[in-house]
Amino acid sequence: MKKALYLLLLASGAAAAGDDAVLKCRALTDGAQRLACYDAMPLGAPAAAAPARSAEQNFGMAQTAREPEPDHIESSIVGDFDGWTGNSRITLANGQVWRITDGSEAVLPRLHNPKVRITRGLLGGAMFFKVEGQNSTARVRRVQ
Repeated sequence: MKKALYLLLLASGAAAAGDDAVLKCRALTDGAQRLACYDAMPLGAPAAAAPARSAEQNFGMAQTAREPEPDHIESSIVGDFDGWTGNSRITLANGQVWRITDGSEAVLPRLHNPKVRITRGLLGGAMFFKVEGQNSTARVRRVQ
């Protein structure tokens, strides 16, 4: 605690010294002299760049910048597909598994390897599933 107090006093003294120089320059009446006085004041040293951190050093830290995610994906359903019910799980050709979350149902004509599109909603939290060539849309959540 005493060390912190000493550091605080030392830092406040350094700040006060800088204030004295500003007050001295402010007291000058001639514009050119005042400008020269301000120009002669020492500037603080630029902050040193932080060293690059390895992935191991960043483990457990909150991620500050991420790559932007696409607003949609396109894939297909392997095999025959004829619709969905309230809690259906849909496996895409790319290996992703999605679950219908809005309780909707759709009966479609039997399609073989239909193309599908999953789109991110406007606010980013909702995902919508649509089979190409069909009007039905369902809200989905990725399971795997």
